[in-house]
Amino acid sequence: MNDYRRPTLPTEVYRDEQGQGIDYGNRWNEEPAPSSAYSRVSNLQRFKPLHTVADALIEWLQDTFKVSVEQDTVVADDLLHVPDDVVRAVRVVPHDPATAPLTFVLTEFPGVYLHAGLLHDFHFPVCGCDACDDDPTNLASELEWAVRTVVSGGYVERFDPWPRDWIEYKLDEPGVGMISGRSRTKDLPNERVRLAHTMLPTDGHWLPWQTRQPKDADTVD
Repeated sequence: MNDYRRPTLPTEVYRDEQGQGIDYGNRWNEEPAPSSAYSRVSNLQRFKPLHTVADALIEWLQDTFKVSVEQDTVVADDLLHVPDDVVRAVRVVPHDPATAPLTFVLTEFPGVYLHAGLLHDFHFPVCGCDACDDDPTNLASELEWAVRTVVSGGYVERFDPWPRDWIEYKLDEPGVGMISGRSRTKDLPNERVRLAHTMLPTDGHWLPWQTRQPKDADTVD
């Protein structure tokens, strides 16, 4: 991402019950996690840097692209399922309606929810339990990649062919990575689905965000 720099994040060492440092992301060495790890969520503060990364991304988007920014916890309602521990929410809307808006929702957990376009949410972390063994640095990279892919025009949201029972998404950065998925439309709010039928791009591809020109520097919304 041009001109984006990840903030310097604190380095913390977390230890297990035996006093050994925990290498998150490699904790179970490809062995099954113990059953107790699925119901345990420890060292939550390791996720706090995700808030710092989200703030840096929001600032970068505002400084780099032609957007309007709204900061209010009410915009957390953009999420399909709003958590009950929202501490901050910021909606970033490009001026071009053919480009996908982004809403960042920061939670007390701490974590970050990212709503992209009209009908999809991405969670960082998805779960956070000890069995998932999330590495916060990897999560920060995944969040940055999702934002970069959306603003560069690599995001697709579309209904499947008739009878349109599914809404599909794809984040694709050629040569770097791709993820995709889909949800049943019957599991989504009816008003959101109706809106998507009228507002999604015809082919499902959201366009790249427009960058600011030097003359726009003094007209940030």
